[in-house]
Formats: sequence, C-alpha cells, structure tokens
Amino acid sequence: MIEERKTSSKFIPVLVLISFLIIWEIASTIGLIPAIFFPPPSKIWVSFLKLIENGELPKALSATLMRFSLGLICGSILGALFGLIMGWWPLFYDILNPIVAAIYPIPKIAIFPLLMIIFGFGEGSKFVAVLLAAFFPMLITSLAGVWQINKGYFEVGKNYGARGKQILTHILLPGSLPSLLAGLRLSTNMAFVIAISVEIVAAKTGLGVLLWFGWQTFRVSELYAVLVVISLLGIILSFLLDKLTRLCIPWMGE
Repeated sequence: MIEERKTSSKFIPVLVLISFLIIWEIASTIGLIPAIFFPPPSKIWVSFLKLIENGELPKALSATLMRFSLGLICGSILGALFGLIMGWWPLFYDILNPIVAAIYPIPKIAIFPLLMIIFGFGEGSKFVAVLLAAFFPMLITSLAGVWQINKGYFEVGKNYGARGKQILTHILLPGSLPSLLAGLRLSTNMAFVIAISVEIVAAKTGLGVLLWFGWQTFRVSELYAVLVVISLLGIILSFLLDKLTRLCIPWMGE
C-alpha cells in the first residue's frame, strides 16, 4: 500500500505539468491571455526545434556548460580546501575571516566589471566570476562542517599518532562530508546563475546570450525555449547531486 502511494505520488508533478501546459495552450490560443507575452507551448516547442536545427542551441549550451563546469570544479575544490584549513587552524581563520566577511556579501555579478578590467574581456573574467560564485558557499559550509565535528575524534586521532595529512583524510574530510555535499549544492546553484548572468552581460555565445537576444528582438517564444532549457539543466543538476549525496552518505536518506 505504501509502495503504491509512493509510485502514484511520483506521477502527480507530471500530471500537474501536463494540465498546466494544456490550460496554457488553450488560454493563449483563444485569447484569454495575451499570446504576444505568453505564446502557446506548441509555438515554444517549434522555436525550440528551430534553435536545435540551426545549431544555435547546441553551441550555446556547450559554451555555458564549459564555463559553468570549469568554474564550479575549481571554485568548489579551492573553497573546500580553504574552509577545511580555516576550520582546523585558528590562525589561518583569524587571517582570512575578515577578507571573506568583506567579499562574500558582494554580489559576484556586481564585481564583474572589475574582473573584466583585471582579467580582460575574454573567458578569463567569466571563469573567475563563476569560480568566485562557487568558492564562497563551499568555503562557508566546509568551515561549518569542521566546526561541528566532535573534538573527541581529534583527540583519538592524536593518541593513535595521526598528523597532518592523516587528520585531513581520516577525520576532517569524512567528518565534514555532509556539509561539503551541501556546499556543493549551493555552489552549483550559484555558479550556474552567475554563468548565465555573465553571458548576458558580456559574451558572444551561451544560453545567456540567446536569452538576451530573444528579449532584444522580442522573439518571446525563443526566450521561453531558452528558459525551459535552463530549467531542465537545473533539474538534471539537482538529480545528479541527489545521486551523489546518496552514494557518498547513504545513511542521510534513512
């Protein structure tokens, strides 16, 4: 009985989405809502296929994923390392905490003009912007992860002769793993948002460019098509992160 409920509950979002699309299609077609602002889903689908056929969408998608993935990987690794070190060494924390507290609240898109001045108008400034977006959430969550580890584990490790690298690999990383995975989720979301944002501001290719071009030329159906692609990417990323979390810390789902 419980299994049947779980199976049926999985189909509820799909049914709601299908019902919403049908209502939208009918309302837009008969004029209940302005089609110029809310084109019917069938027209959005046609625009989506057109963007694939002319090669614009695959090119933009690959460019966005490249910027996003490189910035996310580098930013997450650096953020995790700095967070673990700051949590383990109080002196390191005292030195870096004022800098982190000053830079972290600043919207990364707000300092993008400065990044373009420093790193140029090419891919360098965009990479650094995405890296910073991923860096700070991972740093904060990994730092919190170290702080919540029971201090008794460190004492036991020292009694057994654990030093330096062994403390990192046997205590800090395993003990803060749930926080690291939570930080990865936050970093992924922030990096993806900034990747699209910097493309809107200054890029020649990418989903953000297609989005902005659709607005400038008032191709509303293409604009919606790009938004759907961005939403689907968000769903896929969330699914992959859920799988990674269950793989690394399966007990969290129990």
